[in-house]
Amino acid sequence: MSKTKNNLPDPETAAAVPAPLPPPTPEQIEQLKSQAAKADEHWERLLRATADLDNFKKRAAREKIEAAQYANYSLIQKLLPVLDNFEMALAAAQNAEGDKLAALQSGVVMIQQQLKTALTETGLEEIDAAGKQFDPNLHEAISEQESAEVAEGNVMQQLRKGYKLKDRLVRPATVIVAKKPAANL
Repeated sequence: MSKTKNNLPDPETAAAVPAPLPPPTPEQIEQLKSQAAKADEHWERLLRATADLDNFKKRAAREKIEAAQYANYSLIQKLLPVLDNFEMALAAAQNAEGDKLAALQSGVVMIQQQLKTALTETGLEEIDAAGKQFDPNLHEAISEQESAEVAEGNVMQQLRKGYKLKDRLVRPATVIVAKKPAANL
């Protein structure tokens, strides 16, 4: 505060100094205490909600990692009996003679069917390309061969089966595509 020559406050600055506040009434004190308690309660709720969200994020990340690690669990369960049967067939093949050889062949065919069934149940489907129009999304052409019997651009021969898992291509079918025979001059 600036003072004039006679040690009196300057009238301009005296007006800018606020007057002291009256002491709060008991009702105002209770209201302030109530509001402070509510603020503390809201702060605690915010801290709990933040902690719950952090815990949820950690649990979700842990579950995601666990799901990725064990994604093939049910497939493995379906394939284990097939593996067991192959091992038994290999043991039987070492002692196979005559009629036993035909029984072994029949057993291997049954194991193949068991494996196909297990894979089909998981959503795997074969791509049958023989005689169909060549589709670069499903087929991998390794060569072209002239043919008068098969239409140009169609699959003439399938060398290796292709597979899809639901809508996703796992492996394209390897094929030979037909082309028109060259004109003899």
